[in-house]
Amino acid sequence: MGCNFEVTVVANSQSQANDYIALAEAEMVRIERLISSWKVDSETSIINRNAGIQPVRVSSELLQLIERSIAISKLTDGAFDITYASMDQVWKFDGSMLKKPTETAIQKSVELIDFRNIEINRDSSTVFLKKKGMKIGFGGIGKGYAADKAKQLLEAKGVVAGIINASGDMNAWGKQPDGKDWQVAITNPLEKTKAFGLLPITNQAVVTSGNYEKYIVFDGVLYSHIIDPRTGYPATGILSVTIFAAKAELADALATSVFVMGIETGLNRIGQIPGVECIIVDEKGMLHQTKNIKIQSK
Repeated sequence: MGCNFEVTVVANSQSQANDYIALAEAEMVRIERLISSWKVDSETSIINRNAGIQPVRVSSELLQLIERSIAISKLTDGAFDITYASMDQVWKFDGSMLKKPTETAIQKSVELIDFRNIEINRDSSTVFLKKKGMKIGFGGIGKGYAADKAKQLLEAKGVVAGIINASGDMNAWGKQPDGKDWQVAITNPLEKTKAFGLLPITNQAVVTSGNYEKYIVFDGVLYSHIIDPRTGYPATGILSVTIFAAKAELADALATSVFVMGIETGLNRIGQIPGVECIIVDEKGMLHQTKNIKIQSK
């Protein structure tokens, strides 16, 4: 999935811990084979190759993941959209861009993006992308889903506590061996060696999306690598978004969505979802958060 996974488990011995970690690794590899758009034989790749041609029969697992993705698209008014994968690479964040893309190029990049053009048939368990050239990708939700599935498997095997960390997508359960809660630091994007404070996490997922490592500046405006699928333009005004939720899958998708929606709309939307909280760091390093967040000083 293009990222590093770290698995922490509380176990009775090193040998037992190694066995549990191997199980989690195997589960994440299985999920990658299912959702990767880079592996030619994955169900996702087969769906993409048949866009505008014919429906593709898929596993109930992938069908349900796509359905949940569409539900999040509706919840966020399209700020999250798995059909973003058909977007042309008009923005580059590797230092090679010397000027902004043209308006024409940006508009063309979003022509095939629209979650409403994903057709699902539950009876036949098929998925059909209505327009030729459309593609789906799970870059904004896949890591969180994998973290959830690994946690679910380990809990079923009797692991009483642990953390799955997928490059910032964290899912924790149980407590540390000393009985204390796991804790997550809220990093200051402007001073990455420092943190605003700590938050305890108990049987909860925490996902942070940030643009402080991948961005570009034109005419004094910082453009994030997170692109608004509705416009083709990068999100602006936010440095990082941290979402707390019961599942990493939901937190993953919402973190990206808030970046796109912006501070005011993002906080308002998150505030309407039970059991979900949010912390935003704006481009000036100021904190914005939903009402139930209580940050402990380090």
